[in-house]
Amino acid sequence: MMRTIDLRGRALPASELRAVLPRAEVDIEVAIGRVAPILDRVRAEGAPALYAYAEQFDGVRPASLRVPAVVLAAALEELAVDVRVALTEAIRRARLGHEAQLPTPRTTAFGPGARVHQRWIPVQRVGLYVPGGLAVYPSSVVMNVVAAQVAGVESLAVASPPQKDNDGLPDPTILAACALLGVDEVYAVGGAQAIGMFAYGLRSEGPEDSCEPVDVVTGPGNIYVAAAKRAVLGVVGIDAEAGTTEIAVLADAGADPRFVAADLISQAEHDPAAASVLVTDSEDLAAAVAKEIETRATTAKHAARIRAALSGPQSGVVLVDDLDHGIDVVNAYAAEHLEIQTADAAADAARIRNAGAIFVGPYSPVPLGDYIAGSNHVLPTGGTARFASGLGVQAYLKSVQVIDYDEAALKEVTDDLVALAESEDLPAHGEAALLRRGD
Repeated sequence: MMRTIDLRGRALPASELRAVLPRAEVDIEVAIGRVAPILDRVRAEGAPALYAYAEQFDGVRPASLRVPAVVLAAALEELAVDVRVALTEAIRRARLGHEAQLPTPRTTAFGPGARVHQRWIPVQRVGLYVPGGLAVYPSSVVMNVVAAQVAGVESLAVASPPQKDNDGLPDPTILAACALLGVDEVYAVGGAQAIGMFAYGLRSEGPEDSCEPVDVVTGPGNIYVAAAKRAVLGVVGIDAEAGTTEIAVLADAGADPRFVAADLISQAEHDPAAASVLVTDSEDLAAAVAKEIETRATTAKHAARIRAALSGPQSGVVLVDDLDHGIDVVNAYAAEHLEIQTADAAADAARIRNAGAIFVGPYSPVPLGDYIAGSNHVLPTGGTARFASGLGVQAYLKSVQVIDYDEAALKEVTDDLVALAESEDLPAHGEAALLRRGD
């Protein structure tokens, strides 16, 4: 089902490794071209465009774009008890995990009367996207909202696609999760058009079709959501281009093939375009995993979706010479989710530079991070983990430096300031300081 790429005996540099490793055949530039007219129409027409796109893409016209408060309350009231308990625990753990990310304000003194204060200020308003295509993700509500709340954001809005089988409202479990977190501004809007709504805002006579523009947009989605986020970057801030899910597993001969196969399948279950990659130095393990996958995938609820994902160009088994070679490969791949199932998993995990999140050992499967580990599951995909981070409080915080010098402190550095200003042929810069010294 999964193709094999044999890299044994091939010590390739990272740039060449990235070219031969499994990767989805997706052109973000093509996607941007497709979403650009959608964004332009949303910006120009507002609510009428959103209703039209709901009918076109979701097959239903919502009664209103904004979900009424009574609907949110009813969704929470009707939420199954076990799901509410699980969401409550997920929220508790996520809050603890994100509180640990909060940076500490600091003051640096360069001498008497010369201080620079480092402040961290939350953005005022954010738009949080929660996907709802082949599956629905109340867990993504938790990941987005908790991080923003811990950061101290004052105004939060959530958008999720309208569901044809829910009278044009987002999935009821998503609505219940919003209510559980105290979010009362929720929109039945999906896809690139939701990103446009957040970026440009909606003006309407009635609150049911109005939305103030936001400062930052976060949340996962398909390639078109990712493309829309790239397109509006600069109008608003974004977290990262979190597209279709992917998992890489680095495993040696001692790994349990049942665990490896189950984890590869768990991500393939998301979407036919999901990527599942096994990197191993053991042919025997690769064969055992393939056998397990055939057995498990055949009987899985979403068997067709799983088979499409595992047999696609974005998935595969990569054979390497040894674990050192394997670590080079997974660092080049820069997976969204990276599992380490090796004899010394903790030590091997410490050598990983590029991954959205690292799952250490046989009892830290990716689904743990998807739901309840206390980490965040909104992570960089498509190799962007080489330079991007997963969603956290930092996505909603601005670093602001406050410069506080008194007269004596300014005088002490004026000559140096003037020398640097003159070297850049900006004499007025120096004059601004000399004036205060009385020169």
